[in-house]
Amino acid sequence: MVFDTDVIVWALRGNRRATTAIDRAESLEISVVSYMELLHGARDKKDLRLTKAFLADLGFQIVPLSENIGHRASIYLEEYGLKSHLGVPDALIAATTVENDKVLCSGNAKDYRDIAEVALKVFRP
Repeated sequence: MVFDTDVIVWALRGNRRATTAIDRAESLEISVVSYMELLHGARDKKDLRLTKAFLADLGFQIVPLSENIGHRASIYLEEYGLKSHLGVPDALIAATTVENDKVLCSGNAKDYRDIAEVALKVFRP
């Protein structure tokens, strides 16, 4: 299962539902885009170390971008960017899950609801 950035943030803040969702997943993956968002959101070096340790300790795999992911994300932006206000990071995360035939766990279902190919597990904090 690919986890959206928001679920990881909730887990880092100690949210039990987020940690339970992670504990119950058969596989733990995040898009490199989510990884970069987490790094960018770190408040200081300690926060950065804690985030990286959290992901490593749980065995999260970071799914890299590929040419196919980039192509699919650009199609999603053309189709849904204006209608749904889909942004570049979410288009790349959606494309990552579809190209890797994974389920996306996200608390931001509205960001992905129009993309029929995305298998979405809605997270509620």
